[in-house]
Amino acid sequence: MTASHIFDTPLGSLVSYTDHQPRPPARFTKKLAAWKSRNGVGRLIRKDPARERPTYTSPPSFTLHEGDFEENGVIIVTIMRTYNIDTDLTFKVIERPKVGQVRVVQKVGHNVESLHLAHSREAAELWLAKTGHSRSHLDEVTADEISADVIEGRAA
Repeated sequence: MTASHIFDTPLGSLVSYTDHQPRPPARFTKKLAAWKSRNGVGRLIRKDPARERPTYTSPPSFTLHEGDFEENGVIIVTIMRTYNIDTDLTFKVIERPKVGQVRVVQKVGHNVESLHLAHSREAAELWLAKTGHSRSHLDEVTADEISADVIEGRAA
């Protein structure tokens, strides 16, 4: 699946990406690190439309959240990767948000970024109270959103 198809999937989807190269042996640490940067899994958290500026034009892009490094319950580093829809990587939707799950989203500029995907509204409200994101709101995954993917042939 190309990156342009991923741009159409709902926020909160779990997405894998690959360059179809074989994984190098662990003893080749630099080659392995380069391979890991082009092969992995992340949750779709943001989609940005194309931007036109006087000096350049950027294609549409999306951001995947790959994970967090934390110590004593405090997140120290968050790993996110942003890809343009014209990337040469191949993407696959592993899992879409289920009906009834709730996204905690926040407006960033003219776009929306998903901060968390909870199993229920109560869990989302609890996460929101615990983390203290003041400018965010809850967005429930609806049957219409999921059925649109099935009808349009994008279901995982």
